[in-house]
Amino acid sequence: MASKDESTPNNKVSKSRGNKRHASGSPSPTSSPSPLDKKEDMRSIIQEIIKAEFNDMLTQFNKNLISTMNNELETVNAEMKEMVKSMQFINKQFEDFERNQKISDETIHKLQLENSELKTTVANLSQRINNLEQQSRSNNIEVQCMPETKNENIYTIVKQLGKVVKCDIQEKDILNCSRIAKTNSSSTRPKSIVVQLASPRLRDQLLASVIKYNQNNQDNKLHCGHLGFAGKKSPVYVVEHLSPTNKALHAATRIKAKEMNYKYVWVRNSKIFTRKTDGAEYILIKNMSSLSKMV
Repeated sequence: MASKDESTPNNKVSKSRGNKRHASGSPSPTSSPSPLDKKEDMRSIIQEIIKAEFNDMLTQFNKNLISTMNNELETVNAEMKEMVKSMQFINKQFEDFERNQKISDETIHKLQLENSELKTTVANLSQRINNLEQQSRSNNIEVQCMPETKNENIYTIVKQLGKVVKCDIQEKDILNCSRIAKTNSSSTRPKSIVVQLASPRLRDQLLASVIKYNQNNQDNKLHCGHLGFAGKKSPVYVVEHLSPTNKALHAATRIKAKEMNYKYVWVRNSKIFTRKTDGAEYILIKNMSSLSKMV
């Protein structure tokens, strides 16, 4: 009888296989990831998430930036358009101003020419009027600084003047004589006597006789006592009867002569002359601008 294998506790054959040996050349079995690998994977995932979030944020920022810039640029463009309009308006205004200024300059230049012509015309007319006024006085003399009395007889004074200076003056030679109003009302000088004689020749003879008398009587020049005045013997001057213009010019010449130390100022045939010293050339004073020659 065949004997059966008897299973005994000590002789049990384990049905489970032990650890198999890794065959040479066969692929290695998958090993469990290490903690380091897990950390690296987690870092990569976080980086990807951050990168994605950053990209989203950057995209959104760019969108916002572009939108803001577009809005600002629209505002700037609008302002630039307004500035361009303003500049165009200002430029037009400037062109209008420049055009008006040019017209004004032309008008001013024209007015200046007209004014210059008018000044020349007025000066010529004034000179002609002055010449006519002076010509109307060609027979006249002016007796200055003769004291006034209440019941004076001017004809007698004039005839006495002729006698004193030895110039024969008949009553018929005196066409008119009277005192004239003062040029300066505040002056204390007596009113001048204007005498209209029969002719310019007689006037010149009387003036020459007065000059000669004063030259011959240096210590007793013509004064009011010679002409019948009993008071203080104040000097009396006999001069040509000048027109208002010439009289003002004569006064200005005397003032300038005093300032510039000119020795002589005189009038002959209604013309005003001045001389600085005895040997110097005389200067003819035709108008106010001629005073600049007195240096």
